[in-house]
Amino acid sequence: MRKIVECVPNFSEGRDQHTIDGIAESIRRVADVKLLSVEPDKDYNRSVVTFVGKPDSVVEAAFQAMKTAAERIDMTKHKGEHPRLGATDVVPFVPISGVTMDDCAKLAHTFAKRAASELNIPMYLYEYAAQKPERKNLANIRKGEYEGLSEKFKDPKWKPDYGEATFNAKSGATVTGARTFLIAYNVNLNTPDSSLAHEIALRIRESGRPKKDEAGNPMKNEKGEKIIIPGSLKAVKAMGVLLERAHIAQVSINLVDYEQTPPHKAFEEVNKEARTLGLEATGSEIVGLTPLKALLMAGEFYSSRKANSGKHTEQELVDLAVEGLGLSQLEPFDPKKKVIEYLL
Repeated sequence: MRKIVECVPNFSEGRDQHTIDGIAESIRRVADVKLLSVEPDKDYNRSVVTFVGKPDSVVEAAFQAMKTAAERIDMTKHKGEHPRLGATDVVPFVPISGVTMDDCAKLAHTFAKRAASELNIPMYLYEYAAQKPERKNLANIRKGEYEGLSEKFKDPKWKPDYGEATFNAKSGATVTGARTFLIAYNVNLNTPDSSLAHEIALRIRESGRPKKDEAGNPMKNEKGEKIIIPGSLKAVKAMGVLLERAHIAQVSINLVDYEQTPPHKAFEEVNKEARTLGLEATGSEIVGLTPLKALLMAGEFYSSRKANSGKHTEQELVDLAVEGLGLSQLEPFDPKKKVIEYLL
């Protein structure tokens, strides 16, 4: 079996095409690596890049891309809707075939050590590469974002895993690690009010939300700890954002285990909560790539709602998924460019 690793770095630039093209080209120049997709978002001011290849080659491509980002992106001037720590925000390594999660965690360590040494950028490890329990969750590391890094470095418990606790104003810090296949999935609402989108996000995300009293103050238990109301979906992270280009709010979701909570389940749950607020989920988008299985699961689900819910071909199920999830609402959804199996 061929050893194949996927890497999905996120860069804090979604508007300057020259910079985005430069990052992509730095990946293309590395042998034994295939660049699968580059998806910039002007509102998030962020680009999600996906490539696959041999383990060592993928690490080299990730480093070269990060080096280009460090040269061309200035975080002192960066503004965008999505949380971020640095010019290269997060670099996950994902096992595809012939490699284990432990193998990918070792790749993350190798990458982090080199980036900290050669680029002078503080590096944190998350998910399966995390060395401390509180660093497993990406959101914990990102707390305070780029603007809070200088203060964060004063706290010994937030010393980087690699590199010095010294604020790099231009590049910030970067998080790297190993994880399972994650689907970045956004559900569109028929409102521009991002606070309503965030309310829905709080209701569905696994980490839930604090319980509040009639005055809106967080309630605490007898130990003085906040009482948390669990979210309705497992393996889901979510927040509400404004998508200015379409003048709509989105529930921005990370499906960290799509087999436990697939896109159609997230879409239907968002729509259910939206209706309690007088809203509708009008469509959705997948940022980056998706496994074919996720679309087939959605196709089967939406097929069961139709009168002719018999046996369908793969293409028919994909079409049903695209229709049911409203994946072409913002721009045409092309499975040949979005499904990882069709690109390998």
